[in-house]
Amino acid sequence: MSINDEYDTAIEVVIFHSNDLHSRLEQAAKTATIIEQGRLKYGTEQVIAVDLGDHMDRARMETEGTDGLVHQAIIEATAYDVVTLGNNEGLTFSAEQLDAVYSDSSFQVICCNLHKLHGDNPSWLTSSTIIERAGLSVGFIAATANFYQFYELMGWQTTEPIIEIKKEIERIRSSCDVIVLMSHLGIKYDERIADECEHIDVILGSHTHHLFDPPELRNGTLMCAAGKFGSYVGKVNISYNKVLQKAVITGEVIPTAAYPENEQIMDIIAQGKLDAQKKLSRVIEVLKEPLEVSHYRESPLSNLLAIGLRSWCDAEIGIVNSGQLLGSLAIGPVTAGELHAICPSPINPCVLMLKGSELIQALEQSLLVEYQDFKPRGFGFRGEQLGMLAVDGLEVIYALDKPPLNRIQSVYVNGEALELQRSYRVASIDMFTFKVGYTSLANFENATYYLPEFIRNIMEVELTNAEHIEQSKTKRWIRSE
Repeated sequence: MSINDEYDTAIEVVIFHSNDLHSRLEQAAKTATIIEQGRLKYGTEQVIAVDLGDHMDRARMETEGTDGLVHQAIIEATAYDVVTLGNNEGLTFSAEQLDAVYSDSSFQVICCNLHKLHGDNPSWLTSSTIIERAGLSVGFIAATANFYQFYELMGWQTTEPIIEIKKEIERIRSSCDVIVLMSHLGIKYDERIADECEHIDVILGSHTHHLFDPPELRNGTLMCAAGKFGSYVGKVNISYNKVLQKAVITGEVIPTAAYPENEQIMDIIAQGKLDAQKKLSRVIEVLKEPLEVSHYRESPLSNLLAIGLRSWCDAEIGIVNSGQLLGSLAIGPVTAGELHAICPSPINPCVLMLKGSELIQALEQSLLVEYQDFKPRGFGFRGEQLGMLAVDGLEVIYALDKPPLNRIQSVYVNGEALELQRSYRVASIDMFTFKVGYTSLANFENATYYLPEFIRNIMEVELTNAEHIEQSKTKRWIRSE
């Protein structure tokens, strides 16, 4: 047999990969078009479609209002073969909600470092899978970011990814021609894996929203990544010679902007919107007076959130940025949909043990426009700007004619002068623990997180509390004349 004859026997398989859609559902409709066209071009038996997680984001009404079921319908209609879970699936949906989305689905769900904290994993979750296409055996392994502290509160256990990936490689590699890692770990972890793990041919990357255009070769492993929000679809071409047992693997990313939206997916989105609107039409409370929010000055609705955090967490102080609230509430009925619209972030409450000196630094920063205007990215934040700090349990006396970061004259904690070296029990939000925005709030001695509650769940309780609504009108920030 000649060399040319040997290469004439090569098997051609194409993998389409998407990631970090974050509920940009119209982009999912464009992704479906690209994958559909790929199947028409190459043939169904030569195409594999995978998603790397964070397909869902509860900031989107259709996602929130259907508990993620709109995503199940979209993934099935797109005919994905394999998906994995990102932190937006694993940390913002209950086990029961995930069961409803993933049970009895046409696609496979894999993740090698995610396990139920108690008992066996659900039947829909496996550590890896092998897919046969056109005579080629492609092994898929997946791993998700190891936010173990948070996952435990959701009834899951995550383990160190590289250890689990190596175990899974050893388990399946004799049965595979090619091994692909579906990584929801981020670019730094992917680089480590390429350096430390043998026998991985391709790493499909996500979580940190990075883009490889074109893909990069690192230590013999092709590293691919398609950015975020469905702006690109990744494509991996595998040409495998059975005689030589060698693969030639190349990759690219396809911009989705010019592609039409798949009509079937758009119909699913439309139905999801109707279902969500119906569910979210539930009336929480009928307000007798408006509740305003401002990102540049103290306002009742922001204060109410700070009151709610302090009450929920049984803390001495409540502190939260006003930018968590995207709008005010008018007189009349407030629905679950309206509350979701003004508080879409999947952010959780927490209790931090913080010294008075760290609180003072954050309060000083809160008076600066550059902090009020700052736009955080990621870490659950879905607002437009950071906004000033709303507080409860504090009285802050300040003077704007003083130099920046020296404007606070005095602070009282429940009527007593704040002590710089004393530690206080502060109810706040998990976003701050990642050094986002008011970074001194991340200098805590210890933290206690509350999951699965979101801050909008706390706000829902507070909107029915007339006493707390009245308290929200009391000034906490007092300007010195």
